[in-house]
Amino acid sequence: MKDFHGRVAVITGAGSGIGRALAFLLRDEGCDLALVDVNEARLREVQAEIGPTRASIHVADVADRSRMAALADEVMAAHDRVDILINNAGVSVGADLADHSLEDFDWIVGINFWGVVHGCKFFLPHLTRSDDAYIVNLSSMFGLIGIPGQSSYCATKFAVRGFSEAIAAELADTHVRVMNVHPGGIRTNIAKDSRVHGGMADRHERVVDYFERRGMPPETCAAKIVAAMRKNKSRLLVAPEAYATDVIKRLFPALPQRWIGRVRKSLLGK
Repeated sequence: MKDFHGRVAVITGAGSGIGRALAFLLRDEGCDLALVDVNEARLREVQAEIGPTRASIHVADVADRSRMAALADEVMAAHDRVDILINNAGVSVGADLADHSLEDFDWIVGINFWGVVHGCKFFLPHLTRSDDAYIVNLSSMFGLIGIPGQSSYCATKFAVRGFSEAIAAELADTHVRVMNVHPGGIRTNIAKDSRVHGGMADRHERVVDYFERRGMPPETCAAKIVAAMRKNKSRLLVAPEAYATDVIKRLFPALPQRWIGRVRKSLLGK
């Protein structure tokens, strides 16, 4: 996608973090925006800064199938076209499987995986009418490797990766490109807003502090995503730890899990 001017971009999870940063960056690139989030207050703050003439807001839970079906029609009524879909909305649960409720599994799968499926399914008919369209699905570094205490998050992000690769192949002969994004640690609210249980609850503050101190600014991540779209990329790794994870997992497929298990055992004193 060489020219963003005059395009319409739909961004889920647009109220904060990477989604918010993408909204401002794509506005500056000349896009009109359909901003989607479950938090209306955050959406209104973003719209007020961007300007209501450039951005419509849509309160929606991406896990809600009927709401997402209606959302596609709502966006078309507001903008009359869709060229870019960024499935960014995401949540996290920190818990070992023994402490992880099935209700929390339903919650995270609904948002992280079904949210991506709903976005792609309901907006695809409109995207195919564009002469140059992009679907950007946010997976994660944890979509490359399994991490203890993150079984549900890893499961959803691995699923997003596989789903995106499959539809990319299906759409290969169309004007719709698909990109998988695998960010590492980005300074967003995902850790702070995470549901945590069991032993993970004791380490939650340290995890949040790590993201606050060491995480990449979301604006930097957003800039990398837009730059990758310009180059028509289908896969993007963001942050050094994502690159390192990818290389190690490719070279030593089984070893990382053993290393992680031993490090965790040492840290926990077990």
